[in-house]
Amino acid sequence: MTVTDEALDHAPPGADRGTDPAGARVAAALARDLDIGFEALYEAYRGAVFSTALRLCGRWAEAEDLSAEAFLRAYRALCGYGPERIAGLRPRAWLLTILTNVWRNSLRTAARRPPPGGPLEDAPDPPDQGEGVEDTAARHETGRELAGLLAELPHAQRAAVVLRHVTDLPVAEIAVVLGLPEGTVKSHISRGLARLRALRTEQTTPPDPHPETEPDSDSGSGRFDQRGGNR
Repeated sequence: MTVTDEALDHAPPGADRGTDPAGARVAAALARDLDIGFEALYEAYRGAVFSTALRLCGRWAEAEDLSAEAFLRAYRALCGYGPERIAGLRPRAWLLTILTNVWRNSLRTAARRPPPGGPLEDAPDPPDQGEGVEDTAARHETGRELAGLLAELPHAQRAAVVLRHVTDLPVAEIAVVLGLPEGTVKSHISRGLARLRALRTEQTTPPDPHPETEPDSDSGSGRFDQRGGNR
């Protein structure tokens, strides 16, 4: 289900204000002055938007494009809103809904053209200030592994798992972002995590060095004599 642009800000009252401390401040700033308020919106949510985009698509450059497109659509939408409507926005859920729709649109576009070459190898977590070389290498490896696992999930499960366990949204807010009932969101998360665990087990289980072999079809017919006959 894709939420239309007209329905982006129709979240239930108070759906995410309690878990989004910047929400009320950013919405008020946007209502007072759109351009100044948009800077506050960008600074407050650019990290969440990019991290979510990165885990949804698995490629750094594509995540940058998705994030930029989401903020551009958000600004264009805000230009058509009045101050009262802007003041009532739930900014985080609203932005992530736009991002999710941008990602879904990119999937439909990609389905109509040949897939890009190369593995999902450029999706490390966003950098940490002051981390050492070993930490950076470990983060890159973890990012590549996670990107590969998430890419195996159905799109609905991937979105739900990313929003819950990467972006750290509560289930109620994920339901708003995805336009789904909370029960469906919980099901997507549960099934997605189960699938990830199964995939991880498959990757980490070493192959059996002594696989069982089928018994020799002649084993029951007697022993073969070196002279060339059975006895």
